Amino acid sequence: MATIGLGNVQEADNQLYLAAETYRRVLQLAGDQPLQIIYEAHLGLARVLYEWNDLDVAEQHGRQSLHLARQYERVIDRFIVCEVFLARLKLARGDVAGAAAILAQANQSARQQNFVYRIPEVAAAQVLVLLRQEPLLRQGNLAAAAHLAQTHELPISQARVHLAQGDASAALAALEPWRRQVEAKGWEDERLKVMVLQAVAHHAHGEKDKAVQRLGDALALAEPSGLIRLFVDEGIPMAQLLSEAQGMMPDYTAKLLAVFEAEAQKGEDKSYLPLAPSAQPLIEPLSERELEVLRLIAQGLSNREISERLFLALNTVKGHNQKIFGKLQVQRRTEAIARARELGLL
Repeated sequence: MATIGLGNVQEADNQLYLAAETYRRVLQLAGDQPLQIIYEAHLGLARVLYEWNDLDVAEQHGRQSLHLARQYERVIDRFIVCEVFLARLKLARGDVAGAAAILAQANQSARQQNFVYRIPEVAAAQVLVLLRQEPLLRQGNLAAAAHLAQTHELPISQARVHLAQGDASAALAALEPWRRQVEAKGWEDERLKVMVLQAVAHHAHGEKDKAVQRLGDALALAEPSGLIRLFVDEGIPMAQLLSEAQGMMPDYTAKLLAVFEAEAQKGEDKSYLPLAPSAQPLIEPLSERELEVLRLIAQGLSNREISERLFLALNTVKGHNQKIFGKLQVQRRTEAIARARELGLL
């Protein structure tokens, strides 16, 4: 148990290589004995392997952890944590329906057995599922996700909902006080999650310099532990931001982009495309000027930079943006870029 606790501390401090070694030591100590207590080592190792994008082996350890934890389920709540992990793994593979089913069961179990303090963890994962379901369900999903995030006081989930609604400033407002809290408490893993989402939010807000700076800070902290899913799970907005910042930590950035590319080719994870309309020809095509503005948006230029590049008034550029967004049926820059790529406009 002490060794498991050490692994938990190392994992929370983003020392994933040490944590993996510690969890493996627990499994070696147990040998072939099916001790229930080692479910925690299996789960910790599953989380680390997930972050390293070794999803198959992560699932093996996750399922073994759930099998052992279920033997305790009437007295402890850890089987619910195992189920939340397996739901996140399904989501990473694009199985949104499978993730939703697991979380529905986890939520029911938590309420039936009065493990109410686990419900916020389930709710945070349910928010991710709601934001990645079919576009046709968008409005209902956003309302449900917003309700969950607010009810359970989940700052990161609230920020995700704001981003999905196209309100990057509200997302940043939700993240900043939470970042200060986790920094004060020394929660390094949570701090890194906030930094990554702040980078995405700054980018969506058109603040490219701030986005790249925050991304650079996050990459510097994440690279020693080889974190992958932390970035990849953010989907297209993060892929776009990494593409624009390839001069920063080029080896690590290239590795992350390669994972994005591999997942796109396999078609495993389309979950980061939930809010874009289905691919179809535009009812009203973009004009040549609008295409020109769109290409500069894709390059990461701000409205002011575009106005200077094209010798246009700033309000004229903003007007072009509104027309582009309207024709593409999107609400923000990252969605416009993704939609344009689907249509072969970029």
